[in-house]
Amino acid sequence: MKKVVFTLLTAALITTVAAGCGAGGKNAAAPSGGAKTETGGAAKKPVIGVAIYKFDDTFMTGVRNAISSNAEGKAQTDIVDSQNSQPTQNDKVDLFITKKVNALAINPVDRTGAGVIIDKAKAANTPVVFFNREPMEADMKKWDKVYYVGAKAEQSGTMEGQLVVDYFKAHPEADKNKDGTLQYVMLKGEPGHQDAELRTKFSIKAVEDAGIKVEKLAEDTAMWDRVKGQEKMAAFLASHGDKIEAVFANNDDMALGAIEALKAKGYFKDNKYMPVVGVDATAPAVKAMEEGTMLGTVLNDAKNQGKATFNLANVLAQGQTPSKDNIGYDITDGKYVWVPYKKITKENLNDAK
Repeated sequence: MKKVVFTLLTAALITTVAAGCGAGGKNAAAPSGGAKTETGGAAKKPVIGVAIYKFDDTFMTGVRNAISSNAEGKAQTDIVDSQNSQPTQNDKVDLFITKKVNALAINPVDRTGAGVIIDKAKAANTPVVFFNREPMEADMKKWDKVYYVGAKAEQSGTMEGQLVVDYFKAHPEADKNKDGTLQYVMLKGEPGHQDAELRTKFSIKAVEDAGIKVEKLAEDTAMWDRVKGQEKMAAFLASHGDKIEAVFANNDDMALGAIEALKAKGYFKDNKYMPVVGVDATAPAVKAMEEGTMLGTVLNDAKNQGKATFNLANVLAQGQTPSKDNIGYDITDGKYVWVPYKKITKENLNDAK
């Protein structure tokens, strides 16, 4: 009798252990690498940790929305606001890594700080895609699972300059003092940012390359911000008044701020006009062009930057090697996805829309 009871207990114990260790069991170990599995063996969607340099940037809101819309049904995206603070962003990255996300997509606050994030990602073997703000070349070479999605800033600067060149050639009256020289003011993004430096340099170079002499009346940083752009432009007008013949801004928000300051001085009515150009082709900028207060802008393609960023991060999150076949975009030098700019004027506004 004792022998029979012992045999039955042993059989029951073996059955219980087998059930607890089965593939569908609550305590089953997740497979290493790639997407983890849910109860019953169904694959979980990969999780991608996304950090934006700050949420209240108009252009980055477009990129963020594009990432979210492209992720629907494909992956889970955890998108956070770095509040324009690199230490805050570093903390967000630490949290993502602690949560064991499958990939990172980072819009760095400070491009020179990307190396720290790469070191963290590499130690955790978590692939990372930077976007919109290009890390230093040396940092990009630190690891083979580091990628970048963005646009070439010098191209946007050149196109901005060409917009002004086209206007001045079509409107001789734009040279107010008839000295054959373009007197301009420049609103720059944050100091040291590669987009700010290259857009500033190449916009003026394009004007000079077209054979037009230039004179810089004023230049100041407005930190990509509309309110600051308005304040700086008001100061330029106070100092130089009607001597200003054109306004260059490194982005649309600053250009729109400049337009508000110009309106306060009577521009854009009674045939008093000032050519103002920006970069991004945001919805408010498109509206300003429709109204005739903004000469033109350069389409910085938020939708395709967001889509390319998500596609790339999603492929990496699944442990795959990115290629044009699986992300839909060309990869340059094995690391870079370049999304081209496009000049936008009142004539081709639908391209921006």
